[in-house]
Amino acid sequence: MVEVSERAQPWLSEAAFQLDELRTLTERDTDLSAYPHAAEVRQNVLVYSAAEMARADRRALQAELITALAEGPGVVVFAGAFPAPVVDAASAAFSALIADQRRTGGAAGDHFGAAGANDRVWNAAQKLALHSPEVYADYYANDPLALVCQAWLGPRYQVTSQVNVVNPSGAAQVPHRDYHLGFVAPGQLTDYPAHVHRLSPTLTLQGAVAHTDMPLESGPTMLLPYSQLFEGGYVAFNRPEFIDYFAAHHVQIPLSKGDAVFFNPALYHGAGANTSADVRRMANLLQISSPFGRAMEALDRTAMVRAVYPALRAMKLAGRSPAEVLNAVVATAEGYPFPTNLDRDQPIGSLAPPSQVDVVLAALADDLTPEALDVALRDQNERRIP
Repeated sequence: MVEVSERAQPWLSEAAFQLDELRTLTERDTDLSAYPHAAEVRQNVLVYSAAEMARADRRALQAELITALAEGPGVVVFAGAFPAPVVDAASAAFSALIADQRRTGGAAGDHFGAAGANDRVWNAAQKLALHSPEVYADYYANDPLALVCQAWLGPRYQVTSQVNVVNPSGAAQVPHRDYHLGFVAPGQLTDYPAHVHRLSPTLTLQGAVAHTDMPLESGPTMLLPYSQLFEGGYVAFNRPEFIDYFAAHHVQIPLSKGDAVFFNPALYHGAGANTSADVRRMANLLQISSPFGRAMEALDRTAMVRAVYPALRAMKLAGRSPAEVLNAVVATAEGYPFPTNLDRDQPIGSLAPPSQVDVVLAALADDLTPEALDVALRDQNERRIP
């Protein structure tokens, strides 16, 4: 029998918040030979070629990415993840949305910048779907994105995104961890048991797609590889000695337009300062959630499906691969059938009623018109009402 003292302690104590522990975990080198699908290591960060990824065994590559994100450096870069025409079309749509915000006085600050210092588009996934459905469908059909999301979160993940444009002289972020526990008030963090500190990072994947070239002077994301392994990190990142350690030991990887970076949300990170004279650094910040958790943003996925469905039908008729069409559907529709009203929305012949993703896939399989899909969506939504 295992003694209690030999097992992980149920609550984090001061012993879990020691800087020496973070040093031990992070001051190491990434061994490229342990990651056979990676193309290179840059400053301890694994870099993969999207072109080579497409030729790899999918399950083997996903297993390697899980290891990299969980036990390895905690961050990967996909070089050439998004084709330039796809990025440029999305950038034009995002720029139009930013112009609309400015014109209507809706420009807002973000977590670390005062209003007007940077340009932020909250709920960018829904806004792009409604503004430019074809562009949205093409963007989220992307398979490197789907591959890493499936690896970390499973097949029915939830995509949310925020576009951030950091203008010249834009300030750097304070290093932090992200959603879920990363957004809990510091005084409450130790009220969550240790196993929740370990669980929180498995519910979310962080990502960013470079919509411009990002040289070092433009301030690409600051990263501390292996810091996701530090169990006390949600509490400790607010402490001055940890902020100082991050400042001295973080790395930054310049990115080219179309590159994407993905990282464990428990990795210490923060946007860098834009010290350039003229680079407006645009990134689409992705927060992809497990269907079993709560996403950060509230999206009207029914409205998104209605807007994007004609583009999905067109993609299918044009001969796009079933995997790409599925990728776009999963990024758009709600993939989890709960919570629902089980008196009306009964799981007949299965353990769960159909999800919205199932409804959309069935509509595409039967080539339903948008009007017929709208009836199916309305019927499903009415069944779910308490």
